[in-house]
Amino acid sequence: MKNLLPRELVALATTVIEKNRAAGRRITVAESCTGGLVSAALTEVPGCSDVFDCGFITYSNGAKQNMLGVSGDLLETFGAVSIAVAWEMAQGALEASGCDVAVAITGVAGPDGGTEKKPVGTVVFAKAEKGKSVDDVVADRKIFGADKSRADIRLQAVLVALELLLPEDSE
Repeated sequence: MKNLLPRELVALATTVIEKNRAAGRRITVAESCTGGLVSAALTEVPGCSDVFDCGFITYSNGAKQNMLGVSGDLLETFGAVSIAVAWEMAQGALEASGCDVAVAITGVAGPDGGTEKKPVGTVVFAKAEKGKSVDDVVADRKIFGADKSRADIRLQAVLVALELLLPEDSE
């Protein structure tokens, strides 16, 4: 076996590492519903350690608060699957790591846990960059579909997160 993860994931992770290496950027991720899959994809790439610094796996709300400084009030008001929480996760990861860019992922991978407002397949992403204003929010909410399997939802979430890690001039 050459790679543990699907080819498309490793190919995109390789591009992320190469483009960030060329840009001189260090990256970090804060993952919830993906449970470390973005970090796993990045570490499939030989030589990734000169770009990828660390990953925060913050599956529970307590971990989001303790490791990334996510506000309990935000979690209570908006829920873990929200732009506000994803943004605070990204900011927390950026601050805790000292990296140049952080991407956060939080969502409902299913098959249970969805609500009318946040159905299964809802995933929220946020990107924070060193030196950019906290008012310059880069965030997105995607609904991959409740008809998708947990694995499909998580794979799509990882692909989106990796795309967000690409430097802007290479997107």
